[in-house]
Amino acid sequence: MRVAMYYHNQDVRIEEMPVPEIYDDEILVKVMASGICGTDVMEWYRLKKAPLVLGHEISGIVDKVGKNVKNFKTGDRVFVSHHVPCMKCHYCANNHHTACETLHKTNFHPGGFSEFIRVPKINVEFGTFKLPDNISFDEGTFIEPLGTAIRAQRLAGLKENQTLLVIGSGISGLIHIKLAKARNVKKIIAVDLNEYRLNAAKRFGADFAFNASENIVDKIKKINENRLADVVIVCTGALAAAQQALQSVDKGGTILFFAVPRPDEKFEIPINDFWKNEVKIMTSYAAAPNDLKESINLIKNKKIDFNDMVTHKLKFDEIQKGFGLVAEAKESIKVIVEPNR
Repeated sequence: MRVAMYYHNQDVRIEEMPVPEIYDDEILVKVMASGICGTDVMEWYRLKKAPLVLGHEISGIVDKVGKNVKNFKTGDRVFVSHHVPCMKCHYCANNHHTACETLHKTNFHPGGFSEFIRVPKINVEFGTFKLPDNISFDEGTFIEPLGTAIRAQRLAGLKENQTLLVIGSGISGLIHIKLAKARNVKKIIAVDLNEYRLNAAKRFGADFAFNASENIVDKIKKINENRLADVVIVCTGALAAAQQALQSVDKGGTILFFAVPRPDEKFEIPINDFWKNEVKIMTSYAAAPNDLKESINLIKNKKIDFNDMVTHKLKFDEIQKGFGLVAEAKESIKVIVEPNR
């Protein structure tokens, strides 16, 4: 079978690999659509493990079923999550599923940028879901990223009557905006340096969109009754964005780092400024099975439509172009490759 082997952002090669053999508790899935995530092009995160086959936003068709698998059959349309928790450790029992050690070690093989993937037993049990008939393979690539946004907004305690500031209007920021809009959040503000993405933010539900080079604090106060944002979600790893978040949160507010700066970059938290104001600073990572189920239901019930976010659909041998588009981060939103096309 063909796989896309990642060496670095400018070197993604179509190579040959044997179709994985499955065991009795596993399934083999034919990948029909695979989204290129912003994390796929974070070289500081990926290069240390290269070469490897990336890809985790996938949907496909069950091609083979191990004899012990009861819940799936050949021909089922499915979404498969790459990371799954054990569902029984201390962290899972306390709703911190994405802190589970198992979640950080699990994955399907070899990766979503391949024609077929082997889905291990634990992923079959906790991370594989049948696609409803009215969810396309393209829409299926949004299930995982939407699930991560669902988890983040729940952890941040985002409410309808609040003002949300999303810093970074790439694909993750835009999904946060769409989700908040679907949940009738009172006021949604987007910030980015790229005008294409700011315009996209307005199309997808932001009430206001500001260039990050402007005085964001003054802008927010002017449209928010002289208050800052109740919830700030940081969707870019730029250090300047992290610093901007610290300046933009209101008293009693929450900053959630959905994306983080590089590990070699440090920034100071003005803890004395926050001390008397009960400001919460937190993180969110990945999605748990319940988040993914909620994600599927939102898409199935047409609470959120993602079709207008797909800017590029590429044949598998065009995947290098796709990585270039996502890495460039200029005039693309959702880039999908089709490994079996």
